[in-house]
Amino acid sequence: MATMTSLIGLINKIQRACTLLGDHGGQGMSLWEILPSVAVVGGQSSGKSSVLESVVGRDFLPRGSGIVTRRPLVLQLHKTESGTEYAEFLHSPKKRFTDFVAVRKEIADETDRITGKTKQISNIPIHLSIYSPNVVNLTLIDLPGLTKVAVEGQSETIVEDIENMVRTYVEKPNCIILAISPANQDIATSDAIKLARDVDPSGERTFGVLTKLDLMDKGTNAVDVLEGRAYRLQQPWVGIVNRSQADINKNVDMILARRKEREYFETSPDYGHLASRMGSEYLAKLLSEHLELVIRQRIPSIIALINKTIDELNAELDRIGRPIATDGGAQLYMILELCRAFDRVFKEHLDGGRPGGDRIFGVFDNQLPAALKKLPFDRYLSLKNVQKVVTEADGYQPHLIAPEQGYRRLIDGAISYFKGPAEASVDAVHYVLKELVRKSIAETQELKRFPSLQTDIATAANESLEKFRDESRKTVLRLVEMESSYLTADFFRKLNAEPEKNLNPSDKKKNAEPAKNPNQSGHTGDRLNESYLRRIGSNVNAYIAMVCDTLRNTIPKAVVYCQVKEAKRSLLTNFYAQVGSREKERLSAMLDEDPQLMERRIQIAKRLELYISSRDDIDAVCWK
Repeated sequence: MATMTSLIGLINKIQRACTLLGDHGGQGMSLWEILPSVAVVGGQSSGKSSVLESVVGRDFLPRGSGIVTRRPLVLQLHKTESGTEYAEFLHSPKKRFTDFVAVRKEIADETDRITGKTKQISNIPIHLSIYSPNVVNLTLIDLPGLTKVAVEGQSETIVEDIENMVRTYVEKPNCIILAISPANQDIATSDAIKLARDVDPSGERTFGVLTKLDLMDKGTNAVDVLEGRAYRLQQPWVGIVNRSQADINKNVDMILARRKEREYFETSPDYGHLASRMGSEYLAKLLSEHLELVIRQRIPSIIALINKTIDELNAELDRIGRPIATDGGAQLYMILELCRAFDRVFKEHLDGGRPGGDRIFGVFDNQLPAALKKLPFDRYLSLKNVQKVVTEADGYQPHLIAPEQGYRRLIDGAISYFKGPAEASVDAVHYVLKELVRKSIAETQELKRFPSLQTDIATAANESLEKFRDESRKTVLRLVEMESSYLTADFFRKLNAEPEKNLNPSDKKKNAEPAKNPNQSGHTGDRLNESYLRRIGSNVNAYIAMVCDTLRNTIPKAVVYCQVKEAKRSLLTNFYAQVGSREKERLSAMLDEDPQLMERRIQIAKRLELYISSRDDIDAVCWK
């Protein structure tokens, strides 16, 4: 099994590493949350600072009247074998302080940096590590002294603010409470004991400390408290005799102060029988032993939390992606794999695995028919326009049998109207495909970490879609032009065979008159017969309706063949060819990640390394 020093020292090391990585609280349980520590609680002027300095064996804390401790001080003591003593602050980790007067000044300066030179408080802790052969491995948290009233320069809520801050530490089940009370005051009025009783009613986490025993009125003592009769705790009470103000003023050495404290208890008629369980050295040893016990009890839960966190961190790394290879071939392979991942998502949109492809069907089933229906054939084939076109088609010489050129010009002019809906269908599908490219890039999880590659893929895909649109536009316009270039003669032969079919009732009545010569053209003098013009318009309209039915089917076929099918087949073909010929530097640039994501991966990797090494260290120490 581990020795006390090695196990507590390891926990201190882990706590410091957690703090350096910012893994010390927040949402959910962290490793910092479950590792035990000792919170020092007491009212103002109760002697908290003196107790801490006695435990450390160094005079290093700011002193003064009122609220001196205005930020929590997380103090980690590391026992060393060498005789060198030094301190390090988390906010300045590369700087070693061997002068503890400078440590005191740094604490004051760092406090002022957050709170300003005021009497306000802050819950942002200062982290200090002290390495010395004269300490035990221990983590202590010095908290602002509890107060009862706000003084000038303080917020009206200062009393409540300090208590709430202290409670955030002592309410945690891993926190050992060091309740400091002055012996020259009634224990029933102790702020520290009152707060400890609220958060630890059973008293199993609370150690009571009585200070200023040497300042009690003559003829009085604190034996009833120290022996647990006045107020009983599951843990023992410890008496402390701090340095006097005269000793502080004379800068009496802490080692000498400890010796004087031992002599006081050994020679005291009141406390001589308790001398072996009194003093700052005994308190440090007692806390260290208890901390050892608590740590051993919590090792299974610590290991369980570490394993759970390792799994979560690995899962997070898998989600955001592992580090990128530096080899050019590996980078090219990775880019191609990312493109294929995007391509799979894009095809799922088109084929129905994801939403979006149905919008293309909507273009053919709704938008195209609606556009065809709105074409102005009624206006174009009006009696007046038919007469105009037919008359102009023959020039100076009127037609003999039928207005052949008039029919052709009317049909050609009507068919040209189909170009608008045909091109609109091409554009509508193009915009759907562009939107699906954008959505597919956003939905491809593997691409999220590479904004540069996202941009390159989007640019290449849109360039391909533009080419597909150009080809599709040419194709649908050819379809329209083909309908103009070769008319279906059988359609008109059938019309001639059934002339009455396309006439309205008034025209049929007129045709009931004596039959004209079949070769007559419908002229009445210099004017075209009105019923004859209507028949021309009706015939052309019927032919255009037939063409409309044809194009309603062939335009979607052309659009799907030229745009949708090509997008599925070769959306990134040109991009693959370009990527394959790029230099390693350009490949690296394409895999340039989001800086925030890179920083996130680095932090996760550091935390993962910390937790794995912590687990291995704990296993090694516990079974040594």
